[in-house]
Amino acid sequence: MTNSLYYGDNLDVLRESIATESVDLVYLDPPFNSQATYNLLFKSPAGTGSQAQIEAFDDTWHWGDEAEGAFDQVMRSRRTDIADMLRALRSFLGENDMMAYLTMMAVRLIELRRVLKQTGSLYLHCDPSASHYLKIILDSIFGTERFINEIVWKRYGAHNDIGQGSKHFGRVQDTILFYSKSRERTWNQLYTPQTPEYIAERFTYKNVDGRRYTDTPLTGPGGAEKGNPVYEWNGHTRAWRVSKSTMQSMHDAGLLHYTRTGYVRGMLFLDETKGVPVQSVWTDIGGLGGTTPERLHYPTQKPVALLERIISASTSPGDVVLDPFCGCGTAIHGAQKLERAWIGIDVTHLAISIIEKRLSAFDGIRYHVFGTPSDLDGARDLAIRDKYQFQWWAVSLIDAQPYGGKRKGADGGIDGLIYFRSEDRKTERAVVSVKGGDNVGVPMIRDLKGVLEREKAPIGIFLTLTPPTRPMEKEASSAGYFTLGDRRYPRIQIITIEDALKGKKPAIPLVDSGAAYKKAPREAGEQQSFL
Repeated sequence: MTNSLYYGDNLDVLRESIATESVDLVYLDPPFNSQATYNLLFKSPAGTGSQAQIEAFDDTWHWGDEAEGAFDQVMRSRRTDIADMLRALRSFLGENDMMAYLTMMAVRLIELRRVLKQTGSLYLHCDPSASHYLKIILDSIFGTERFINEIVWKRYGAHNDIGQGSKHFGRVQDTILFYSKSRERTWNQLYTPQTPEYIAERFTYKNVDGRRYTDTPLTGPGGAEKGNPVYEWNGHTRAWRVSKSTMQSMHDAGLLHYTRTGYVRGMLFLDETKGVPVQSVWTDIGGLGGTTPERLHYPTQKPVALLERIISASTSPGDVVLDPFCGCGTAIHGAQKLERAWIGIDVTHLAISIIEKRLSAFDGIRYHVFGTPSDLDGARDLAIRDKYQFQWWAVSLIDAQPYGGKRKGADGGIDGLIYFRSEDRKTERAVVSVKGGDNVGVPMIRDLKGVLEREKAPIGIFLTLTPPTRPMEKEASSAGYFTLGDRRYPRIQIITIEDALKGKKPAIPLVDSGAAYKKAPREAGEQQSFL
């Protein structure tokens, strides 16, 4: 399986590009919050707030034609169980944002179950505002018997919002719903190290050699009905999990623990244990604080350790991990680190660009990207289809962050920003103007000059799909230079999309590492082979 990133609606990608029973693990963290629109937010280096805001799911989770169409698809899916459940939920909830979310998720979850292998598992990451409804949907699609765990992840230490008038207990956890496609799911038991407190509480006995141990039951689960042998031992008749001869051997070896009444139990020695089996409440993996080294300034980013636990438990090396809402790519990162193949899907070119840069932390990595421009023809097609997606993709080519506002509206002549530090450590900005049409000319260079004056920005980048004319280059040269130390930088720089695709970058001073997102630390990774 070739590692793959797809740009596009994950429903379309799943139906058109992902084969039935080809995936070992699905992890998804679909955006939803009943109180806010999910945006991709980027902070300035000073952390003073959002300098750019891209509404990636502007209308996706509101009831309208798209939600109505998804509802109709479920009704015609021949899955009467999920259709009946979704119809009942609509009757109860009405046609609101929550119902739109559940409908859009239901039609996708049907496809996600299809692509899972019989040994595969699905982990759906959500918050308590929707987890109970999502569990109903998942029960309908996978069957109640395929529900494995509701995992509680404590992502925050504490919320101290009393001063803001809160009247509730601190909301510090997320929910992860764990389902399998069949009883034969892949499973690797994971352990966490024992703490001194756990050892003192559990391993309270010592044998004649001074080895610490705890006692464990020897009765057979399910009793005699499950085929466990029944016999009397030391005055107690039970259905045991070992034969009488084995019990005698354990007694002779000093491996039996006898209670005051003579009842027998086994010995589990501390020096032979692997640790504490991971339970369904996860408090040992914290969220990503502001100073966490792996933090990429992506608001919905999850820690790699969280995804490593999920991937390690439910896959083996070489298995395929799919994240249909891959965002900044933490599941992709975890899969690559653990030598799993992976598939990521996202609806924004910006997210795909972030993941590509994140993957550069791995040596020798190879993967395919589908749906994002890789040549001029693809760039032209994107510019025609969606000028905003084209702008966000284009600025990512030169390591700029998108600028400003919502999907529609004036941007003041600025499409992107690159932050850098001046000699006195002051944060400066290079502004980027993107042009995807054929009609470029000198007036656009003059407009960029005006933006520099208005914004008091020292450098402007004119990023164009159409090559500049000689008069445009002359006009750019007339803007002069920005001097920093003993180096001079052209104030107006023209870069074509063709050159940017080949790796050309603006001539600017050393970029601040926190400008758009932080570069991931170097990682060791196995090179993935192409089919």
